[in-house]
Amino acid sequence: MLPGAGAGPHSLFITRDWVHPAIKASWDSAQADGRGTTLPAKSKECLIRMAVGWFYLSVMVLCSLGSTCILSTIYWMRYWQGGFAWDGTMLMFNWHPVLMVTGMVVVYSAASLVYRLPQSWVGPKLPWKFGHAAMHLLAFILTVLGLHAVFDFHNQRKIPNLYSLHSWLGITTVFLFACQWSLGFAVFLLPWASVQLRSLLKPIHVFFGASILSLAIASVISGINEKLFFSLKNGNNSYSSLPSEAVFANCSGMLVVVFGLLVLYILLASSWKRPELGMQAERQ
Repeated sequence: MLPGAGAGPHSLFITRDWVHPAIKASWDSAQADGRGTTLPAKSKECLIRMAVGWFYLSVMVLCSLGSTCILSTIYWMRYWQGGFAWDGTMLMFNWHPVLMVTGMVVVYSAASLVYRLPQSWVGPKLPWKFGHAAMHLLAFILTVLGLHAVFDFHNQRKIPNLYSLHSWLGITTVFLFACQWSLGFAVFLLPWASVQLRSLLKPIHVFFGASILSLAIASVISGINEKLFFSLKNGNNSYSSLPSEAVFANCSGMLVVVFGLLVLYILLASSWKRPELGMQAERQ
């Protein structure tokens, strides 16, 4: 039996009046056969298991892709760029792509998907809000460390900061992320905001959440491209000759794009959104 199955006001998965709207629509379309008979309870539960099963399959794929994105970035920096240090040298810069991919892409995406977990569909919303905010805060801390790595390296080498399109895009993304987290904490986590204000700001919060992820992916792709142009300048090992490092880094960038597109799909899929059960959910 699935969580929440059975009778009672919190029987979200099985009770007809509390079921997720998208799953309810599936029931309605399959409710009657040619003679007007109703669909058996076991068939209803089978539909729900399929929806939840597809979600967890997508999560498993996401976990694999996210881990591969992080590990491939670490491998790139270690095998072709000399490894890591925290001393103001190029080895310190190597932390920048690793921390940005980990924080702004993978951990940020995981935090964004908290409300898509079927377990979050029932019970109080407040614990899930804390988890959502805490994971985003972790992503922001990793992002700040990644920025510190690149700024400290530039300052040690007397390299100008924030002159490239990649840096403009990246710092804009981080600024929007900081504003998004602060506004979300103040409005949706602290108890002072009215239900009307939360309802008004929620679509904006959701829109900028997906937009920031899209900007983060664009920043990562432009950063990979910029790094390869700077690193592969020699005639026999130029970027245009597509050496092994370029192939590997390009493939890593494509993995980040695929990962991001799958995250955005899950965020937009109506069948996996937490159902809104009335104004009480906004008060929690």
